[in-house]
Amino acid sequence: MPNSGFSHDSGRLQSLASDALDYARQKGATAAEAEVSEGYGQTVTVRHGEVETIEYNRDKGIGVTAYLGQQRGHASTSDFSAKALRDTVDAALSIARFTAPDDCAGLADADMLAHEFPDLQLWHPWGVPVERAIELAHACESAGFAVDKRISNSEGASVSTQESHFIYGNSHGFLAGYPSSRHSVGCSLIAGEGDGMQRDDWYDIARSPLDMVAPESVGKRAAERAVRRLDARKIATTRAPVLFEAPIASSLLGHFVSAASGGSLYRKSSFLLDSLGKPVFSPLVQIRDLPHLMKGLGSSPFDGEGVVTQARDIVKDGVVQGYFLGSYSARKLGLRSTGNAGGNHNLILRDTGDDFAALLKKLNTGLLVTELMGQGVNQVTGDYSRGAAGYWVENGEIAYPVQEITIAGNLKEMFRNIAAIGNDVLRRGSRQCGSVLIEHMTIAGS
Repeated sequence: MPNSGFSHDSGRLQSLASDALDYARQKGATAAEAEVSEGYGQTVTVRHGEVETIEYNRDKGIGVTAYLGQQRGHASTSDFSAKALRDTVDAALSIARFTAPDDCAGLADADMLAHEFPDLQLWHPWGVPVERAIELAHACESAGFAVDKRISNSEGASVSTQESHFIYGNSHGFLAGYPSSRHSVGCSLIAGEGDGMQRDDWYDIARSPLDMVAPESVGKRAAERAVRRLDARKIATTRAPVLFEAPIASSLLGHFVSAASGGSLYRKSSFLLDSLGKPVFSPLVQIRDLPHLMKGLGSSPFDGEGVVTQARDIVKDGVVQGYFLGSYSARKLGLRSTGNAGGNHNLILRDTGDDFAALLKKLNTGLLVTELMGQGVNQVTGDYSRGAAGYWVENGEIAYPVQEITIAGNLKEMFRNIAAIGNDVLRRGSRQCGSVLIEHMTIAGS
């Protein structure tokens, strides 16, 4: 592992996982799984041109799950010594002995495990010295202050670099893992004075530092967004179209993933029960889960149980094609794992060919939402009510900023009323989409 700052190489992690599995077998486990991981990183924050914080993190851990038939126990430790490893396995077995049998418990089915491990280019070390990280953060913040004299304060600019690697193994003979990295630059700025102050932020994140935009671009974008929000008004309560800007539109995908995930479904705590094969979204909506994108922030050749991942249609022409299932939840539902133990991979909402200007024209008169506040989403009923801020749009043009409003609806209705999806896609996470236009929602104002 060249240019690595890890304390343990992959061979050492493999040895620890194998030792844990062997010891569990010796102590009577009918099946076992183990994951060994290590990570480290550095985060620098600059505020008003001065270094505010320099943080270093270094973590490691071993998690062991042992089965006695269909009784399951789990234990973990951050100590890599042989004694600690044995004690952890013993603890997992002790817990299993006092756990009620569960006919859905157990390892992933052996025939579903990955056998090929393509290099998805997920690890790009960035050995940036702390002095250089400080320079980059300073450049980011300075570029923001230079945008407009009305930028009056800063919540800081940060540069972070994180790297990790892991090995997962189970008693089916699976033993594999890989290193990965995640680097970011972010800035949060405040415009105006007194009661009229407004804040906004921007950030970029990527597997490789070469794929991130310049820090100056991040600071400039944060400042422009903060200044545009000055002189925000309240609006009267109304019902109108709502355009979710790309940075927050991905939250709609998040609500869908949560409702279509195995845990919510088998517990019957989802508004999407029995939705497989049924129209849930507008016919415009196409969603795919793509786990093998090069450098993807959600890419992986296998899931958290070693199950091979594969590209899937999740929603096609508005109709749900698949859920997000690990082995346990799949068994609870009488289905098979979809390779999503741990969640979705790179979930992509396909655009309808509209750029942002075209979306504003389609919105015509309504609300552009750029910030959401609060957690007013009921996962069981789909009821949706969140604080918001953004801009009022008239005749397809942004008229003025608005604040202190609430947008409300129901996710079932919102999904069905998606009228357009922008091509202004942000790739800052595992759920990627452009701005999303919804035909109408209730907007509560003054």
